[in-house]
Amino acid sequence: MTKALPGAVHHIGATRQVAGQPIADPGLLEALYARRDYRPAWDQAGRLEALLGSIRDSALHGLHPGDYHLGRLEALSAARSELSDRIALEILATDAAARLAGHLAFGKVDPQKFHPSWNFDHRLDDVQRLALLAELLDAPDVRRALAALAPDSDYYRALQAHLADYRELAARGGWPQVPPGPSLHPGDTSPRVPLLRARLAAGGDPGAVRVPAEPMSFDEELEAAVRRFQARHELEVDGIVGRRTLAALNVPADARVDQLRVNLERVRWVFRDLESRFLLVNIARFRVLLLEDREIRWSTRAVVGRPYRQTPVFRATMTHLELNPAWTVPPTIFAQDLLPDIRRDPGVLARRQMTVFDWDGRPIDPWAVDWRQVDGRHPPYFVRQAPGPTNPLGRIKFLYPNPHQVYMHDTPQGELFRRAQRSFSSGCIRLERPFELAQLLLEGNEAELARMAAAVRSGDTTTIVLPRPIPVLTLYGTAVPDADGIHFTGDVYGRDPPVLRALDAPFAGAAAGADKYP
Repeated sequence: MTKALPGAVHHIGATRQVAGQPIADPGLLEALYARRDYRPAWDQAGRLEALLGSIRDSALHGLHPGDYHLGRLEALSAARSELSDRIALEILATDAAARLAGHLAFGKVDPQKFHPSWNFDHRLDDVQRLALLAELLDAPDVRRALAALAPDSDYYRALQAHLADYRELAARGGWPQVPPGPSLHPGDTSPRVPLLRARLAAGGDPGAVRVPAEPMSFDEELEAAVRRFQARHELEVDGIVGRRTLAALNVPADARVDQLRVNLERVRWVFRDLESRFLLVNIARFRVLLLEDREIRWSTRAVVGRPYRQTPVFRATMTHLELNPAWTVPPTIFAQDLLPDIRRDPGVLARRQMTVFDWDGRPIDPWAVDWRQVDGRHPPYFVRQAPGPTNPLGRIKFLYPNPHQVYMHDTPQGELFRRAQRSFSSGCIRLERPFELAQLLLEGNEAELARMAAAVRSGDTTTIVLPRPIPVLTLYGTAVPDADGIHFTGDVYGRDPPVLRALDAPFAGAAAGADKYP
């Protein structure tokens, strides 16, 4: 086979397929075999079986084994008496291993197709790809080598475990639907209550298993189960089965399986070579977390961008914080929100402690401007609001340079944190407990902690450079495992379905411009 292999590999460049199967990257495949002097990789006992085992294991990661030629490889393996079959098996197995390696290490789907703001390191260059695949083909234990390419993270493994649980649940038929109707309150008696209890019991929520003497009674144990369900689904925890809770209850188990698969893919995009200490913004869950050595050190509720002013997904480095900040009105907010108010009444600026400046920094009398003639897209002025109790940034903001002008900050609208759904900002991230974060970021630096305390007392604008800059990862996750189980959030920006469609789409091959190897 070694003599025939070079010609077969060269031929792929023209056909871009083998045995009717598309090849991901013919050029890299040829370079890989040339590097190996065209030695076969799958003719040793047990190696092909190990690869087939890895391909079947891909389902445990939420991937489709069919993307890796599983059926064709099994057929060729059973009928490899002919040289042509053995050559096809060899090349397809290498293509499958390379493709699976890339999907486990970096994800099947290109995140840049869904996030124009994406700036995380992703994929490898041709030299790195070649080295990785050459090492994989020479690995003594192929199955272990492929498994090691997936994220080495308890978070990822927990998602995998929940995926297995929900798949089993879905295979058993899922859970019953709770019929529509008026809100169910603790203490109510209703023929819908037994179905509610059955639904919660099927989903594994404690307190819903025991059937009371009055089966149609919404008792305290059932209320506790409802509250736990609401907490795990990022709903208002009131024990009442209203419209939002009913909708979450009636999401089919198969849909939850897909939600877990989508979020495993998102983890593969970013959970690689992470720093030991970083801030994580989960837009979909409306939370910010500080992680140190893979443990959550601190977390808080957050407010994120409205669906029509979405907080972008990106990575940056936080470098400093500012106490009692002034607020320069961003261009979008100026054009869409503030300018219409000024046109109706320029006095709104004084009432909000706002000053108008030209681009040379000179103050402008707002009453001397014909605001109807001001172009909101290219205004000749900018507006700044002085520090104070009504300033939208509150008493502190955290700055990490980025082209989106997005940062974390305090807010005078503390009541918003009591809501379960918290997409109210124009893109920035408002924190419920910002000073706790500031103290953690300045931990051990007594002089800067003292400066911060003095600035809070005085009200003076003060900038503090962080002694240790910290990465900020702003991501979007709708399935989050923790000690309480799996949390399913709402898809506030509608980002899950397009990722799922791409994840489920069959591999098209290089001829269709599909993704190449890792």
